[in-house]
Amino acid sequence: MLIFREITFDSAHFLTNVPEDHKCRQMHGHTYHLKVFIEGKLQKEGWVLDFKVLKDVMLPVIDQLDHKVLNDVKGLENPTCENVIVWIWNSLKPQLPGLKRLELSETPTSGAIYEGD
Repeated sequence: MLIFREITFDSAHFLTNVPEDHKCRQMHGHTYHLKVFIEGKLQKEGWVLDFKVLKDVMLPVIDQLDHKVLNDVKGLENPTCENVIVWIWNSLKPQLPGLKRLELSETPTSGAIYEGD
């Protein structure tokens, strides 16, 4: 079974590996929408994982990104949506062995999906 929890956070970034005249080279911000999927079997409590436990694991990771300049976050010097989702995965996976999938949207019409290597 898959369960999920969603969270939003706001961050700014700029992309340095794009041409000088690309609009994303300038500092700009997004309201990111993250959906974390956990895979597992139903436990005796009737759930795969307590949603509060999932939230408690997610919040310290998201706190490192929320209202921050992503370029200043260690390991996110090139904070494309793709690199941000991999950074989140690497931060959550040690604490969530059932982590199956992440979906990260940086706009209502664009984002990335990551299911590990």
